Amino acid sequence: MTTTLRWFVEIRNRLERIPVGLVQLAMRVAVGAMFFNAGLLKYRSWELTLLLFRDEYKVPLLDPALSARMATFNELTFSTLLILGLGTRAATLPLLGMITVIQAFVYPDAWNEHLLWASILVFLLTRGAGALSIDHFVARRFGVARLPHS
Repeated sequence: MTTTLRWFVEIRNRLERIPVGLVQLAMRVAVGAMFFNAGLLKYRSWELTLLLFRDEYKVPLLDPALSARMATFNELTFSTLLILGLGTRAATLPLLGMITVIQAFVYPDAWNEHLLWASILVFLLTRGAGALSIDHFVARRFGVARLPHS
């Protein structure tokens, strides 16, 4: 094996030793913080939020004020659960729903950003919060059987 190939193999081996739970924590914090900050902005600038939902976002079939309240609630509540790793799999679903609505009706050209957030959320939905989460602590504490990858 050449020196360069050995070097690449060694780097790969070291990277594979990074705990997946640490990566899952980073994913939860990254996406959770993005949604939490968006919810906080809506909450702090409520009049502007109502105007945006009425004049720019225009989600079909929903009253703009109701849409604004739902979005703010979802962003503040489920992002907090996501960051804590509490009910993580369930917390991803409303956020994925929001991304779908935003992609379909509000900003259809922002697919690359939405795909990034959605792929992280789908990973957390399918693999769980990881070892550095309240979900993991509760499962261990109460002896809940866990499936592989959770």
